[in-house]
Amino acid sequence: MTDIYTRLGARPVINASGNTTVWGGSTPSPAVQRAMDEASGYWVEMAELLEKSGELIAEALDVEAAYPTSGCFSALVLSTAALMTGSDPDKMAQIPDTTGLKNDFVFQEAQSYGYDRAYSVPGGKLVKVGDKNGCSIEQMEAAIGPSTAGIVYLVTKNNTDSVVSYDDATKLAHDHGLPILADCAAQIYPIDYFLENAQKADLACFGGKYMGAPHSTGFLCGRKDLVDAAVGHGFISPGKPFGRAMKMDRQEIVGLVTAVSEWFAMDHEERLLMAGGKLGIIQDAVSGLDSVAATSIEASDNYMAIALNVTLDTKALGKDAPGVIEALSNMSPRIRADTAGADSLLLVAHNLTDGEPEIVAESLRTALSE
Repeated sequence: MTDIYTRLGARPVINASGNTTVWGGSTPSPAVQRAMDEASGYWVEMAELLEKSGELIAEALDVEAAYPTSGCFSALVLSTAALMTGSDPDKMAQIPDTTGLKNDFVFQEAQSYGYDRAYSVPGGKLVKVGDKNGCSIEQMEAAIGPSTAGIVYLVTKNNTDSVVSYDDATKLAHDHGLPILADCAAQIYPIDYFLENAQKADLACFGGKYMGAPHSTGFLCGRKDLVDAAVGHGFISPGKPFGRAMKMDRQEIVGLVTAVSEWFAMDHEERLLMAGGKLGIIQDAVSGLDSVAATSIEASDNYMAIALNVTLDTKALGKDAPGVIEALSNMSPRIRADTAGADSLLLVAHNLTDGEPEIVAESLRTALSE
């Protein structure tokens, strides 16, 4: 019997990488899948479901309010809209026309990234300060003007001392009576770090897929007045809401809340032990090959928290790490992994289901032996 993707003419992927959108986004846990299946059996008042789900998420994060969204990008779009319009119905009806509205958002050039277009979707304008090498607090402060609606910040553990910190950017915003909007998409582990990120900004945005929620889910959270304004732009708001296209299924909302609850309740040490065991199967299969210079299972600084690094002897192998990735992609089943430079592979296990570590191990061994 073939799998559903093969029957549709698409090739399934075994994902030894992160929660990448182009490979499908997430693997809902059994509890999340059961909750979604149960939700399919009933209709519901969506406004009530969104309200109660937001309350449950807010309670878990100890913030004033929260609102489920169709992914983190949508959360950023709705948050940006909320900061420009508040809950003023005339302003809400006006966007993306921002005539007469404060629509400038101070943003560090060094933090520019692939998804910062979210801020311009509802009519926001990024006022980029500093350069690609860094920014100072003085440069950020000088960029604040009469049209400034807020400061936006990309939260990541990769920020260096050359950029203004999340703490300092937040203080600067508040010293000037401005809100700060934070993109915290995958910044959810450790739990204390998750809570800190959610509680610091006036509005913080997260992706649900990183904690086992459906791929197309996320949420925004923070000050109740601003969350309420974002809700006013949401897909079921009356009139002609800006966010109408950002719909969510009732099943997705239930799946998101279930995943958030699971993330806070689970034993993360056990989660990492299980991931380490899966990676150990792959490590054992390739250690000792002439084409492998070294292997190590190491702590990661993201929600996956643990990864397998395979350092290649590219001269003995006759190809570099991208070449190995291509070979894995051409196998059946197709396998996705990452590179960490020209001579290193990076594999993670949190998306691997039962039996898949063994398949990855065999396929990787083959790719490194040819």
